[in-house]
Parts: sequence; structure tokens; C-alpha cells
Amino acid sequence: MSSKQIADHFLEAQDILKQFIENQDNFIKIKEAGDRIISAIKNGGKVISCGNGGSMSDAMHFAEEMTGRFRENRSPLPAIAISDPSHISCISNDYGYDFIFSRFVESIGSSSDVLLAISTSGNSQNVINAIEKARDKGMFVVGLTGKDGGKLAKLVDIELRAPMSKWADRVQEIHIKIIHSLIHYIEENIG
Repeated sequence: MSSKQIADHFLEAQDILKQFIENQDNFIKIKEAGDRIISAIKNGGKVISCGNGGSMSDAMHFAEEMTGRFRENRSPLPAIAISDPSHISCISNDYGYDFIFSRFVESIGSSSDVLLAISTSGNSQNVINAIEKARDKGMFVVGLTGKDGGKLAKLVDIELRAPMSKWADRVQEIHIKIIHSLIHYIEENIG
């Protein structure tokens, strides 16, 4: 790989970010998602986040920034990522991988909670199952997607979609910026 090819990675990422920025609806949706999460927390709820692979890392990053801090010292905010290895291996073994998130949502989710569902394709069956279980519980659902939004796009209350890209890493780069912006908004407005 040449230095030009490396530079092309950054230029492609810059172009995807530019496309996201040009759609002002994205910022309205981030604010709306933040307001729903703030309302849930103020009413005794929590945020449950989930995703596969890199998206699981993003779900975990969201939860740890909420329970820790993002930029300023503040009280911890109730959030948990579905990422416990013993839970995942147990449910995978007993019920199948498609149910690793939905069983968790079924066990601790409530109508006062928000589900943050992350899927770069929008078609991860285990994330879709978690959304369906969240719906059964009366939870509000925020979805982070890519490509055409997949099946997930029609199931969530607020969809934040990365611009079309051939590669999942470009989608994940937008997702982490959305996550940081969302946390910053919550942190500044939770009062």
C-alpha cells in the first residue's frame, strides 16, 4: 500500500462525513434522540445499547461514556451495553446467536428505557430481534445504520444512517461521531 492509498482512505472518510453534514436532518435527529434519552433518564429509565463486532465496541463505548464521563465531571448516567461474554455464550448455546440481545432486553428492559441499536447493514438479525423485544416492552428505539438502512430502518423510532458506502469502516466512523455528539448533547442538557 502506498502513501497515496493511505491518503485516499482519509479523503474517502472526509467525503462521507461531508455528505452526512450536508443533511441537516441528521442534526435534528441527534437532538431528538438526545432529548428522548434525557427524558428516559429523568423518568427513572436507562439506555441499553447493542451491536455486533465493531458495533458492539461502539455500543460499549456509548455506555462507558454515559456511566463515566465524556468531557465534564458529572453524575453517572444509567446505560449498559449488552456485551457480557458469559451472557452471550450462554444465550448462543441455549437459544442461538440471533437471541443474544433480545433475551437481555426481555430480562431488564422496561417501557421507561431507550434501546440504542447499532448495525452497519441494518440487517443483523440479533439486533432486529432486540428491537422487536424492545417494542414489546414499549421502549423507544434509536437505530444507527448504514447502506440503505436495511430492515432495521423501518423498525426504529429514530434512524441515524451513515451515507452510502461500500465499506463498513466508513459507516462505523460516522457512527462513532454520532455517538460522541449524542453523548455530548446529553451531558450538556441533562441538567
